[in-house]
Amino acid sequence: MALPASFLDELRSRTPLPGLIGRRVRLVRSGKQWKGCCPFHNEKSPSFYVYDDGYHCFGCGAHGDAISFIMQTQGVAFIEAIGQLAAEAGVDVPQAAPGAIEAERRRLDTVAVLDAVRAHYQRRLALPEGRAARDYLLGRGLTEATIARFGLGWAGDRGALGAELRREGVDHAQLIEAGLIRSDEETDRSFELFSQRVMFPILDRRGSIISFGGRILGSGQPKYLNGPETAVFSKRRSLYGLSLARDAVRSGATLIVVEGYMDVIAAAQAGFTAAVAPLGTALTAEQLDELWRLSPCPLLCFDGDTAGLRAASRAMELALPMLTPERMLRFATLPAGEDPDSVLRKGRAPALQAVLDAARSASDTLYDMVRDDAGDATPEQRAALRSRLIEACGRIGNKSLGWEYRDAVLARFKASRFRGGSGRGGSGRGGSGRGGSGRGGGEPWQRRGVDRPRAPRPLLRQDHAAGERARILTAILLRHPFLLNDVTQAYAALPMQPALAKLREAIEEWAASSETLDSAGLTDHLTKSGFEQDVQHVLVGAAMPLPACASAEAMPAEAEAGWWHIFGFLNVEHLREEVALAEADAARNLTPDTQRRLLALSEAFNKIRSGEPDGVETVDV
Repeated sequence: MALPASFLDELRSRTPLPGLIGRRVRLVRSGKQWKGCCPFHNEKSPSFYVYDDGYHCFGCGAHGDAISFIMQTQGVAFIEAIGQLAAEAGVDVPQAAPGAIEAERRRLDTVAVLDAVRAHYQRRLALPEGRAARDYLLGRGLTEATIARFGLGWAGDRGALGAELRREGVDHAQLIEAGLIRSDEETDRSFELFSQRVMFPILDRRGSIISFGGRILGSGQPKYLNGPETAVFSKRRSLYGLSLARDAVRSGATLIVVEGYMDVIAAAQAGFTAAVAPLGTALTAEQLDELWRLSPCPLLCFDGDTAGLRAASRAMELALPMLTPERMLRFATLPAGEDPDSVLRKGRAPALQAVLDAARSASDTLYDMVRDDAGDATPEQRAALRSRLIEACGRIGNKSLGWEYRDAVLARFKASRFRGGSGRGGSGRGGSGRGGSGRGGGEPWQRRGVDRPRAPRPLLRQDHAAGERARILTAILLRHPFLLNDVTQAYAALPMQPALAKLREAIEEWAASSETLDSAGLTDHLTKSGFEQDVQHVLVGAAMPLPACASAEAMPAEAEAGWWHIFGFLNVEHLREEVALAEADAARNLTPDTQRRLLALSEAFNKIRSGEPDGVETVDV
């Protein structure tokens, strides 16, 4: 039975090879892969290597993927191996549909046609008509060996491809199926897609040709043109240079993502053999998945122009929900106006290596991107920057990693106060030389090296209802800080007046380092940190009395449901998202904690939907 290639690819991706093979072979980690003694021949020293998507024995030459491993070790047929792996992966084997065998035959035929076309383009490059293209490639610094390695070619005048391939038995319909002939809807005439272009074969991860890209010489648009979607080619799932990069990553090379064909080729020629590029579009989720199949931490290296910066920003935006401790990214920034190809031509491999060595983590890159957009020169900009950083970290799908990112970016945010420069605060709290005469001078508090006593900071009252709700939410946390385990992201994203925001920051810092979240410990910490009057203002100093859920006598469930009810009046969409997350958590793993959290959130959300007031807006504050 012929099975769709997409199903087989999904089955392979859902079958971790180290786990599958590790049932029969004792594997040990060896760099980015695993190794052990080959199960197909007797050996004393391990020469059998297992990668994410394949295995290879350097002793006997055995190699393959998950399907072939089951067939070879268990002596079963192809369809039986498929059935076993599908059952373990929890996917259904597609039933043979009418036309399935014909569709698979056409797919294989398309690959064969593309192979013939590749040979045609390569021959044309070597003929006198390909002289201009060859001069262009050599003028870009490519060697003959590199041109051959990447299979570059030349598409001459329209009509030449069809004429030559007809003599080899390839008909007009097959060229249409392969995406090499297009129709003009206005004239109802067909024409060859590529002409007068340098040709770049596009291969899948296993090295099979799936399409072409072409660069025009001289004037004309578009400068680069890719083949259309076909039975074997999906632009959003493909990466240029992938098959060569896969082999290089297995040998220990760093996986680098650049922007264009020539960047990939120039990088590979200079020794950066694991370079890939998207096909003229921004990175897609499918391409990120493909990258992470090869390496847990690809390095994105985009051009140093406005378009390159936008591409990096889009990649970060796309990647955030997909990040996990095993799926990371790094970002390298090229000099303004440069791309990897130009850097290599000017400074050779050491120049590009210096750029890659300076690559930043995703958390640092996220901070810089948000700061560059929001600014940090004024209190208003810094408040917006903090909120946007927290919101961005909240989009990370892996909650544990999201918390780590949040801690990392807020640490940079806090440290920036004490740096010189625009709006980054040379005034700080405490420390000699900040506004005084240094050692032996200034006020006594400066000479002792302790924090300056702070006058109580009144809460500004621009929006009375919102301000009171933020105060009440803070009061509930002061009395019931155990809630910080579940509400910190929601609490941290709330707009607050400066005095209350300072108190919130102190609460968050305590929670991050405290082993026990108890009210007495929190109050003691805040008192010692100079926030005693702020705490008193929140608890007893405001005009509006606190609701029952904010009292010390409130039951934990009452405090939790009350907190979310009040929060819902400030950000009902966030509350809705929290309910959805709680429902998903409870569905995956129903424990007393997930059940308690779901009940509290659902109760709060139902009160909001039914219009039950929280009592704040009815009080004149």
